[in-house]
Amino acid sequence: MSAAPPILWQFRHSHFNEKARWALDWKGLRHLRRSLLPGLHIPRVLWMTGQKSLPVLRLDGRVIADSTRIIAALETLRPDPPLYPADRAELQRALALEEFFDEELGPYIRRTFFHDLLPHTDYAAALIATDFPPLARRAYRAFFPAIRVVMRVDMRIDETGAALGRAKVIAALDRIEAELQPSGFLVGDHFSVADLTAAALLSPLLTPSEYPYVFPVRFRNRRRAFARHSPDGARSRGRTTCTTATAGAPPRSRRDSPTLTHRRNETKVSSCSASPATVS
Repeated sequence: MSAAPPILWQFRHSHFNEKARWALDWKGLRHLRRSLLPGLHIPRVLWMTGQKSLPVLRLDGRVIADSTRIIAALETLRPDPPLYPADRAELQRALALEEFFDEELGPYIRRTFFHDLLPHTDYAAALIATDFPPLARRAYRAFFPAIRVVMRVDMRIDETGAALGRAKVIAALDRIEAELQPSGFLVGDHFSVADLTAAALLSPLLTPSEYPYVFPVRFRNRRRAFARHSPDGARSRGRTTCTTATAGAPPRSRRDSPTLTHRRNETKVSSCSASPATVS
């Protein structure tokens, strides 16, 4: 009897969940995805883990909460292709960058994203409930005004928080520029957990084509809020762009899927920097 496939409990539109999805795809691990609705997810996740955050991965009988712990478990289960550098010094640097982006970028870009999204009730509820059955979408829309209050309190979403979030995102872009190596990667000569974390957590801003779910056009324009960012650290009018490094990786699934293919192809992996350009 074959072992049960890993199950990823997720939000579809979440950058920390994208971090876990990308790691699973990078490792070529067949897995199931189970999507939950923000706010309504709390009872199930509390029952599974004793905390309320996603992603959560059920792997070989274990329940693992937190994208960083999920990646650590995947590295142990399937070391190749690696996300952790073999060199000890490079490993420490990659893990330090992962922690920096987790703590100093992830919560703050989420705050600015939801600050813009939540006032638009119909649009926000429809986006968050993408691909759920019609009855679930209607019920979520009905409860969304109450859910929005909880989300604002829980994530401290207000004008002050959004302003701080924008400043933190710009600081993270500065850090990426400072750390970027001649290879185009953040650590050494290969794609690592540092690159994956930065790119995944910036996905609400960058809306990369490899993102497995459709991002709304409205938030593709969010990058203009950071258009002053330039390579030399000065603030000039320009468009945030990404340099890309080509790496072998599984195709990104665009839907919840019973299995993810193991066929490998050439896909673009983004390392983010900024170049001056005129904003139209």
